[in-house]
Amino acid sequence: MTKRVLIAAALLVCAVAVEAQHLPPGKWWRRTELVRELQLSSEQQTRLDDIFNGTADDLIDAKAAVEKLQIAIRAELDRNQVRRQELQRIATQLSVARGKLFERELMMLVDMRAVLEPDQWARMRARLDQLRERPQQRRQQRR
Repeated sequence: MTKRVLIAAALLVCAVAVEAQHLPPGKWWRRTELVRELQLSSEQQTRLDDIFNGTADDLIDAKAAVEKLQIAIRAELDRNQVRRQELQRIATQLSVARGKLFERELMMLVDMRAVLEPDQWARMRARLDQLRERPQQRRQQRR
């Protein structure tokens, strides 16, 4: 039962991480086209900068923790004799680290969402939906 829960948790974290990758990268609130489309004020941009800068160290540390554990798993898998218990221990740590990273990214997004007016958020959601649809359209065109 424990293994199933761990596997389910790992899959959930991976699925959520894939969704987070569809957010515009970097400081999207400084991109001219998004500023214009969302009609962001300079005060909103400053507040978004403050949120981003206040979160940056935590995000860097959380991403580093995930990367270190991924390297540790690869190293364990490359051993001549695979140590199942050690891999399970590292996998559990990786799941927790990914969860913390996701939570921190989500809380940053929640804080940023609070800066936007409802109509600005609706336009941002529409933009994100468009970004999410593009890879699907490309895959369908290849078939």
